[in-house]
Amino acid sequence: MGRALTFKQKEVINIRDGRRMGYVQDVEADFENGIITAIIVQGNNKLFAGNKNDVVIPWKSITRIGEDTILVDVE
Repeated sequence: MGRALTFKQKEVINIRDGRRMGYVQDVEADFENGIITAIIVQGNNKLFAGNKNDVVIPWKSITRIGEDTILVDVE
C-alpha cells in the first residue's frame, strides 16, 4: 500500500480516457483499521483549500501506483 505522504504530489491519470486529473492533495483513511480508503485530487478552483470540486477517488479505483503517477479507473 504505502504511506500517505508518498502519495502527495503524484499525478493522477484516468486509464479510461487518458485524462490527467491533477495531483494528489490528501488522502482519506480508516484509522481504526489503519488503511487508506481514498485519495483526493484538487478540483478546478486551486485558490481555496477544501474545494467542493475536489475529486475523491476510492482506493478500489486505483489500478497502479508508480514513482511519479497513480493510474485510476473512474467514470
